[in-house]
Amino acid sequence: MFFCKVFRIHSFEMGLRFRAGEFCGLLGPGTHWFFDPLDRVKVEVVSRRQPFLQHEKLDLIVKSGELKGHAQVFDLEDSQRALVWIEGRFTRICAPGQYAYWTDQRAVRVEIVDLHRPRFEHEDLKVIVRSSTAREQLEIGAVSRGCVGVLFLDGRFSEILEPGPWAFWKGVADVRVVEVDLREVTLDVPGQEIMSADKVTLRLNAVATYHVIDPRRAVCATDDYKQALYREAQLVLRAVVGGRELDSLLADKEAVAHEAVALLAPRAEGLGLQVSAFGIRDLILPGDMKDLMNKVTEAKKAAEANLITRREETAALRSQANSAKLLVDHPMLMRLRELEVLEKVVATGKLSVVLSDKGLADRVVNLI
Repeated sequence: MFFCKVFRIHSFEMGLRFRAGEFCGLLGPGTHWFFDPLDRVKVEVVSRRQPFLQHEKLDLIVKSGELKGHAQVFDLEDSQRALVWIEGRFTRICAPGQYAYWTDQRAVRVEIVDLHRPRFEHEDLKVIVRSSTAREQLEIGAVSRGCVGVLFLDGRFSEILEPGPWAFWKGVADVRVVEVDLREVTLDVPGQEIMSADKVTLRLNAVATYHVIDPRRAVCATDDYKQALYREAQLVLRAVVGGRELDSLLADKEAVAHEAVALLAPRAEGLGLQVSAFGIRDLILPGDMKDLMNKVTEAKKAAEANLITRREETAALRSQANSAKLLVDHPMLMRLRELEVLEKVVATGKLSVVLSDKGLADRVVNLI
């Protein structure tokens, strides 16, 4: 009995029998006896609960043909990868090499993919990219909502990626994805010191509103399209403000904004952008110019007030002149006016009549 070996294989296991280092066959479930006086027989017990058979001599085991009916074998070339599902759940991505998985314990599904395209597209992409093994084989990322991705492969433009996850096989191509926001963006152009046509130095804060209409051009035309638009806005603002006098700027800022948009729009289009609005938010005058403008405004207001007063006085004098002319032309109107005055005096109860010259009393009585 000293030269006999006993091996017990459970129902979920399989034995790999080796003699003198050479694979001899599989041992199924049960008890196996071997007469081995030279201790040359080795049996390695592996669990079929683990779907894949992993062994350093897998190539010899496969060549023996013993796995037929027990395991499925596939061999991946350098340009191939395998997607593995176990019991309907994605498990791993297999790199190039030889694999064998048991077929009689768990449901295993293998999908072999050719790397003829660097981009990996699959109906279960969202599930696959969540796997830890996927990141070993794939470059994974996502394009945010409201944005697109400009894809470059080996330094050349390839395509525009829509919002959502993306994945590319590692080692197939040099992948670069530049995310471009398509939403409307506000660009501040602050603190611009510009001299007007009448030599007044102004400090302006402007704002522009734009959005990307050509993502490829926006990325390829310049290294930073936002900074490029900022520089163009500065130049346009200097051209527009420098060609106008201060009074014109203060009187019609909207005209300045429209002219700026007209000049900036074609330059922005060359960057793949569309400018929808441009305006001067703040226009700051020098301190001495502020005082001077305040004095001018004060003088204008005083002149306007004086003019209004003169107009009122002229109107009053004109009315009095018209009244006097009517009284001269119509004596009875004068008599009626006198009676109205006396009536008001009598109504106050403070009328005092002093009799003096003859005829005066009669005249007063007659008036009353």
